[in-house]
Amino acid sequence: PPNAIQLQSAGSQSTLAPLPRPPDVQNPPSHSWASLCGPPSWGLSCLLALQHILVLASLLCTSHLLLLQSLPAGGLSFSPAQLLASSLFACGVSTSLQTWMGSRLPLVQAPSLQFLIPALVLTSQKLPLALRTPGNCEHRAKAQASLVLRLCGGPGCHGLELWDTSIREVSGAVVISGLLQATLGLLGGPGHLFPRCGPLVLAPSLVVAGLSVYREVALLCFTHWGLASLLIVLMVVCSQHLGSCLLPPRPWRPASTSSTHTHLLAFRFLSVLIPVACVWTVSALLGLSIIPGELSAPTKAPWFWLPHPAEWDWPLLTPRALAAGISMALAASISSLGCYALCGQLLHLPSPPPHACSRGLSLEGLGSVLAGLLGSPMGTASSFPNVGTVGLLQAGPRRVAHLVGLFCVALGLSPRLAQLLTTIPLPVLGGVLGVTQAVVLSTGFSSFHLADIDSGRNVFIVGFSIFTALLLPRWFREAQVLLSTGWSPLDVLLRSLLTEPIFLAGLLGFLLENTIPGTRLERGLGQGLPPPFTAREAPMPQKSKERADQEYELPFSIQNLCPCIPQPLRCLCPLPQDFGNEERGPSEPGEIADLLPDFGDQCPQPSRGESQ
Repeated sequence: PPNAIQLQSAGSQSTLAPLPRPPDVQNPPSHSWASLCGPPSWGLSCLLALQHILVLASLLCTSHLLLLQSLPAGGLSFSPAQLLASSLFACGVSTSLQTWMGSRLPLVQAPSLQFLIPALVLTSQKLPLALRTPGNCEHRAKAQASLVLRLCGGPGCHGLELWDTSIREVSGAVVISGLLQATLGLLGGPGHLFPRCGPLVLAPSLVVAGLSVYREVALLCFTHWGLASLLIVLMVVCSQHLGSCLLPPRPWRPASTSSTHTHLLAFRFLSVLIPVACVWTVSALLGLSIIPGELSAPTKAPWFWLPHPAEWDWPLLTPRALAAGISMALAASISSLGCYALCGQLLHLPSPPPHACSRGLSLEGLGSVLAGLLGSPMGTASSFPNVGTVGLLQAGPRRVAHLVGLFCVALGLSPRLAQLLTTIPLPVLGGVLGVTQAVVLSTGFSSFHLADIDSGRNVFIVGFSIFTALLLPRWFREAQVLLSTGWSPLDVLLRSLLTEPIFLAGLLGFLLENTIPGTRLERGLGQGLPPPFTAREAPMPQKSKERADQEYELPFSIQNLCPCIPQPLRCLCPLPQDFGNEERGPSEPGEIADLLPDFGDQCPQPSRGESQ
């Protein structure tokens, strides 16, 4: 067993005695400063939050750009900056709720690409029959980067009604998906299914999630491979090669021997901000304005704008929107559950309990409902690239997620400020998205060791799930005949589901894992904690359980309301034995387990006050 005590012979009687415990390893310089000295200071937290905003901007601009390019040439009756502002506002509200009373993990909510594929299917099905050929389908529209939208407010602009109707129908699908997600969470569906999703279900989903966006990343980097390569090289150098360099937080002050432990891993912590700033500056000096015309407008957006429902018109609810909304809800739910597991693994926490998964999915659904009512064509879900950023920076304080939510709300109230995100060159967005997705991909591969990967059963499940999830979307993309059943809503539903890689990977992995016979040890079940966490916390099981309960439990003020919740909704609250020791008191809003939590108790108490 991994936790067995090594024995040696002692004396002539060959009696067994435990080996002397090896000395504690000194903190290597590559460890997260947050895990050494508690939550980061507010200044460092703002910088970390700004990096998450940059990663969110890559998803935001990519999803809206590809959706607007898929629509026929026409006009917009409103500024694209207002679309971005409404999405940012919904993301900010959803992130704050998710971190405060949802899953309680530092998850940033963003326009997930799982909403993009059904939206592209929905808009392509609305094109005239002469335009709905395989060469003009939703996937080929991604590669057509030459479309430039015109801001058109006059009655004589061709295609204006088609544009508004398409956006409204997609917003209606987002509202439906949010309602379905919230219903699934309130009924406790994720809590019942998540314990059955072992490593052979989650790992293929994470691998496919990392591989499924390579085409979008390539399209963004294709605009200028030089800038994209420079950004990727700088991110790798800052996060890996220079990640062990310790710098004082205030280099202009003389060093003090009593505060040497407060030195920061500045290059690792700023491994997104520094490369983006450098490449953005180089692009400006060279005069390379690689900005998508679809997201720019000839007229300036307002400085202040209060998002509210029916700003342009109410979302359009149709049978086709219902079909697209169902596929959005299923794909986003599987993606979010994978994000919960990935974030817990990166933070060395146990798997999220059922009540945390149910609350998280419910609040994500409410965020999508808000986004759809505000007119946004993209819903909100837990962002894989932002979780990958947590692994890249090796810091995931909950305080940072709260700040991200506040920054997104502020940007949502000012379309002029939100429009600044569209000035980021496309190769910069592609490079950021590619590096963060690589972290997700590698974490998915590392999850296979939790199960017996040498088992023939497990080898088949992993290979079949990943290969089929990547094959079917490619086949539908290259098929010469579109899927047609004679009823348009059913066509939208089937085509949306069969072209969602993460949905296919999660569904196939779940079905095969729970139908093919296998022992629990072979399947990697029954292990409450990942092996690294288990090995470290084995001598202190009670402490590790209390730490896990503290991370996932509701805030102290809301725990008192749990007895008043109706019985059907009790799945959102922890079980009585999961509330932990009440003598601990409520956890601070800004604290959460960072990477390598076993080093958290080694930081002296005075330094925590200084770091604040």
